[in-house]
Amino acid sequence: MNATNGTTVLVRSRKGRMVAGICAGVAGFFGWDVTLVRVVVAIVSVISGGTGVLAYLVAWAVIPVDGEKTSIAEDLISKTRHGSPG
Repeated sequence: MNATNGTTVLVRSRKGRMVAGICAGVAGFFGWDVTLVRVVVAIVSVISGGTGVLAYLVAWAVIPVDGEKTSIAEDLISKTRHGSPG
């Protein structure tokens, strides 16, 4: 969780992460236990036939890491738009 001008921003946590920090970031943002978030993600992934895993990957791409201003997706889009012709 990152505070900016008195507001909280959802970020991928660097602390307590197991894979990409999505569950730890969501848990910190909402004030929930990280284990609960991980169990819910696992259950949704199994019940939905893998859609939860896809949602996790999308979240990994669009949610920035704590301390950084842009996400992986924003970085890729920026490089594509400002890349030199080759």
